[in-house]
Amino acid sequence: MAKKPKQSSNTIAKNKSARFEFSIGDEYEAGMVLQGWEVKAIRDGKVNMTESYVFLRNGEAFISGLTIAPLNAASTHVVADPTRVRKLLLNRRELRKIEDSVNREGDTIVALVMYWSTSFVKVKIGTARGKKLHDKRADSKAKDWQRDKARIMKGSNR
Repeated sequence: MAKKPKQSSNTIAKNKSARFEFSIGDEYEAGMVLQGWEVKAIRDGKVNMTESYVFLRNGEAFISGLTIAPLNAASTHVVADPTRVRKLLLNRRELRKIEDSVNREGDTIVALVMYWSTSFVKVKIGTARGKKLHDKRADSKAKDWQRDKARIMKGSNR
């Protein structure tokens, strides 16, 4: 059996739609409480975080909608729930700051990236506000211009 090529990046999964749909304010790094079968599935890359969101309850942060597909071999002895609500680990000061942002300014909390930090799984979350249609168009236009500018500069260097 051939080994998987080693990834140079420590990124597990990205929520690409989050930066398109929301303008991100403050970003925080949070740990995650996981079960053993989930870690094995994450190592195999069976993660989908496009529909995930973060909510606060009783002074604690939880992530919901994060799908970790169980491996057939690793989860034979446990009942695996791929979309269970998982607890996020944050400092009390960070939790208070996020809670203030949500309650006072009406922001939402969005999961942006899941990645490895040494042997721990971390999730980057951010306080976000929804973008209007004209904001999305402006971002799309700026992205297109950056791509065209790079092509022009690449062509002029030859």
